[in-house]
Amino acid sequence: MGVFRFRRFSVVNDKSAMKVNTDGVLLGALMTVRPTDGLSLDIGTGTGTISLMAAQRLLGSRDAASNAPAGMVEAIEIDAPSAEEAAENFRNSPWSGSLSVRHISLQDFGCECASLLTERMVYDHIFSNPPYFEETLKAPDLRRRTARHSDMMSYREILDFSAEFLSETGIVSLILPASAETDLCRHARMNGLFPFRAVRVRTTDRKPPVRVVAEFSRERNSTLEETVLTMWSGGRYSEEYMKLTSDFYLWEK
Repeated sequence: MGVFRFRRFSVVNDKSAMKVNTDGVLLGALMTVRPTDGLSLDIGTGTGTISLMAAQRLLGSRDAASNAPAGMVEAIEIDAPSAEEAAENFRNSPWSGSLSVRHISLQDFGCECASLLTERMVYDHIFSNPPYFEETLKAPDLRRRTARHSDMMSYREILDFSAEFLSETGIVSLILPASAETDLCRHARMNGLFPFRAVRVRTTDRKPPVRVVAEFSRERNSTLEETVLTMWSGGRYSEEYMKLTSDFYLWEK
């Protein structure tokens, strides 16, 4: 069993809070984080899990890039209680000076970015664990419905935003059901964003992938880096999954 902790502190969630979820941990651990990334954006941060993981990885790599810019991770979240909890988690983290969160929708945030006439806002890394339950019945609880359903914020909107506000060398990292990969890549290409890496996640080696971490850039790539991660083996988390998340989980043997 794994207890989720960020080195010297843990994200504490009471019964009313949204839980740290596996998809968020997968994205935070698998996505590309470059020591040269100056400004990153987490769209729909929830309680801040992926932003915290990005900050830990980003700032932990600074020694390898002496001329790297000061890394900053901005986050936006439409759900007010989650945004407040993310802010608290950021304040209590070792990277509090490099993290910020705003309670705002992606649509309103995009309008703000577009209105910055003197200096165009660009991001070196945009990442998100977006809602994706387009075909399912809406959850009765409003907060869960807002967080889980793509009629509130779809991955298409994230790609549309990225096409406008991603730096020329920037990357976009998303985690979605494997069944959405074809449509995701199609819409990305329509926005001038091209896949360069895909990690397909399966629960066991006998089952097909259920999630994909897909990454895009403005560069037309001749090859796609493709790998598979298996989460469970022999009735327990696989060694590769435990190794991947070892900097973020305290594993109970």
